[in-house]
Amino acid sequence: MQFHDCFVKGCDASILLSGSDSERTAFPNSGVRGFDVIDEAKAAVEAVCPGVVSCADIIVMATRDAVSFSGGGTYNVQTGRRDGLVSLASNVDLPPPFISVSDSIAAFAAKGLNVTDMVYLLGGHTVGVAHCSSFQDRLYNFNQTGGPDPTMNSVLLTTLRLRCPLNSSVNNTVNLDQGLLSSTVVDKSFYQQILLNKGILQIDQQLALDPLTKPRVTSVSTSMDFQTRFGEAMVKMGGIQVLTGTDGEIRSSCQVRNSN
Repeated sequence: MQFHDCFVKGCDASILLSGSDSERTAFPNSGVRGFDVIDEAKAAVEAVCPGVVSCADIIVMATRDAVSFSGGGTYNVQTGRRDGLVSLASNVDLPPPFISVSDSIAAFAAKGLNVTDMVYLLGGHTVGVAHCSSFQDRLYNFNQTGGPDPTMNSVLLTTLRLRCPLNSSVNNTVNLDQGLLSSTVVDKSFYQQILLNKGILQIDQQLALDPLTKPRVTSVSTSMDFQTRFGEAMVKMGGIQVLTGTDGEIRSSCQVRNSN
């Protein structure tokens, strides 16, 4: 959730605002989970300390705790963000799953994040899921060839085709980390999987193939400081275009503006 919030007009909890045309209704956010957790945390905080802790800060702190609970270690986060006043689906311009590595690097750079940050942050996919529609072209009609992506592991291809049959009316979800024991753990397994051509999303697999990122992926896959470096990248992302001072507000409820 933090990535989906911070990459759209900054870390301002705009993704939490409800409405028929809010950010959370945009297709790229259809797989985002945990809204109820944030709402419960906000209600608990407001009951004790009303009007002090923003929803934007709660997203960042909840993400930190989720990483820790998932075995990804812990890291210190900055607080003091304020909540945004605008949430429009039309503002959601997240990097698509088929983006090239070079374009992804540019998208992250526009947010003040470098290539290494990008490689670590995409490692968050180790506990992520994706709908079949996000990668189905890789299974059946990659780049309009009428066949699968030749870079995909053949066993994985068979598995995914069973989960995501062509022309199915059901848009199933798939774990982005296909490790038997690692899909709920924040660890290096994501990088090890994509080095075996077992990436689900096109951008994930290209990280391990593109010369701009492959050396970093290889290094991270065997590193001893993944938790530290991942935490550093998360902290850096948490500083994107934050609202402070008198900008924005501190919502009483994360789903609605105070003026509502």
